[in-house]
Amino acid sequence: MSLGTLYGISVGTGDPELITVKGLRLLQQSPVVAFPAGIKGKIGVAQRTIEPWLTPQQIQLPLDFPYVQDDRLLNQAWSRAAETVWTYLEQGQDVAFACEGDVSFYSTFNYLQATLQALHPQALIAKVPGVCSPMAAAASLGFPLTILDQRLVILPALHRISELTTILPTADVVVLMKVSSVYEQVWQILAKQGLLETSSIVAKASLPEQVIYDSLVDRPHLALPYFSIMIIKIPPSPPPETLNNLNLHKSNF
Repeated sequence: MSLGTLYGISVGTGDPELITVKGLRLLQQSPVVAFPAGIKGKIGVAQRTIEPWLTPQQIQLPLDFPYVQDDRLLNQAWSRAAETVWTYLEQGQDVAFACEGDVSFYSTFNYLQATLQALHPQALIAKVPGVCSPMAAAASLGFPLTILDQRLVILPALHRISELTTILPTADVVVLMKVSSVYEQVWQILAKQGLLETSSIVAKASLPEQVIYDSLVDRPHLALPYFSIMIIKIPPSPPPETLNNLNLHKSNF
């Protein structure tokens, strides 16, 4: 009997229509559909996103990926998830794992893939790319994330706020993932740098409850949900000749 394939399918940021044609085809063809289990019995984003596309005949397989920093507990959870998926794969059944955002962009699927490959090197795995949150946020804001030769830096949830002050002088656009836990500290830094007017936040991008803050001026305190993206646009510095002209004008007074 041939093995089934584990498909890591990017399903986008919440809008069910953001899944690719290829992703939708594989999702609907797979007899087993896995996804991260929601927290405290609530439905997770990936599961909610794919609900319109599933049929009653498909097996739905919620997998537990705890939100903890304990490596031992995480490794145990990944091993349990990998072995659960393997029971179907070794029977020749394909499993589609629905991944919020893009499957290669800060994705839970990467841990499942690595663990499954370590436990069962013969496993067949394929990935389908899709829409990730910075792209969805930029689309909601209505401006390009980058143009021409702009330098883009994407930072995950900040654990050391000093990272931001180091990055700002080196980039043209900075994206902060899951900024809610450090928002007030970030706001203070942006205020000192004069970047509040060109900084924006999209909370729950592409979902019906999406909220947009297209400027952070006079917003030092915001109650943001976990899935909040900040995009900081750093205005270009004036060219040297402009600075020289300013200095000449100043010297005339």
